[in-house]
Amino acid sequence: MKPPRTVLCLCFVLCIHHLVAQEIPEVEPPEFIKSIVFKTLGKPYQFPVLQQGETMQLEFDDLSSMVSDYYYKISYYNYDWTLSNLFQNDFLKGYDNLRLENFETSFNTLQPYTHYTLSLPNENIDFLLSGNYSLDIYSAQGQLLLRRRFVVSDGTANVATGVFRTRDLNYYQTHQSVQFSVQPIGAPFRNPEGLVKVVVLQNEQWPSAITGLVPQYVNGNTLEYRYDETARFEGGNEYLFFDTKDIRVATPNVSYVALNERYESYLNTDPIRANYPYTYGPDINGDFEIRTFQGTRQAAIEADYSWVHFSLSAPFEFSSGSLHVLGKFNNYQPSTANQMKFNPALEGYEVSLLLKQGFYNYRYVVLNEDGVAFNALSGTHAQTENRYMVLVYYRPFGALYDALIGFGTASSFELLN
Repeated sequence: MKPPRTVLCLCFVLCIHHLVAQEIPEVEPPEFIKSIVFKTLGKPYQFPVLQQGETMQLEFDDLSSMVSDYYYKISYYNYDWTLSNLFQNDFLKGYDNLRLENFETSFNTLQPYTHYTLSLPNENIDFLLSGNYSLDIYSAQGQLLLRRRFVVSDGTANVATGVFRTRDLNYYQTHQSVQFSVQPIGAPFRNPEGLVKVVVLQNEQWPSAITGLVPQYVNGNTLEYRYDETARFEGGNEYLFFDTKDIRVATPNVSYVALNERYESYLNTDPIRANYPYTYGPDINGDFEIRTFQGTRQAAIEADYSWVHFSLSAPFEFSSGSLHVLGKFNNYQPSTANQMKFNPALEGYEVSLLLKQGFYNYRYVVLNEDGVAFNALSGTHAQTENRYMVLVYYRPFGALYDALIGFGTASSFELLN
């Protein structure tokens, strides 16, 4: 017996709703697209959060040795990164699907490349709404090459943020808790438990974001979030680093340099730090900075590429999960390109990555059936310096979008008890 038509229609509607409601992931580029930098100009970290009067910039290199036509599109999302139902003219002033016209070819480098730059907003486009956006880069053939998230804040709320020691003694030495308050500038929030949404990020990493928090209580017009367990992060460990700004010589953590078809930088072999006591080492929380000592120091087009050889000491091969080298330089995305291979002759894992000259933070992680275990090899400590960001969204009654009304930042350098 065939099901009634109404049942078929209902199933169709539910399937469509499920597809639309799925979170839109970031898209990782093909191997010939390298050195993606996306940030707000003037900010010390690579996280594009835009406020009134600010500009953000996307940069990347094309190593295919030719000048290609690339186009950009912009989409708008709800607070949970599901696609919004708004039309483009609701959130954009101007138009997108335009060609990237600002590009330069590399100068005096062994690895030829074309460097592309896009600034937003620009003379063709501006943002009408605060909230979540994505920037998509397409080839001339319509292939999606990369997608990166960014957010626009309207600054209509103040967010005071602090990092605290957890009150649970079982996690006192390993975790950090984020507590914050949200104060509207103007009228108080209506139904904040249902209409105010918050996202807490550690070192600007979306995969580990904490969501779903509601205010514990209201102090006047101020929403107070004083959670301990539900807003708790592993402290992790300080990132490892290397610096290839002078690609011809060994620098701290670069053991030696060789010149073949390209320069090759061999890093010191790193130990597994999971059982080591905490040792402070300054880092930039997983970020990287392109720079060079060669030429006139125009790093965008004069920095060269080298094979960077990573090695991790391990007496035996791990029986479950794969090991990867992650950092902001590969958007913390495990892949076959950054997967390490076990070398029994050297009693360790190895991998080589083609990277542009600069200062890099990195970390060894384990990918298993449960996902990425970021701290399985490095250990976790409450003393570790981390940067936290709290994003606050508000959708009043009758509104069709989640406005980003404010954000707050804090560092665990100012860890509170």
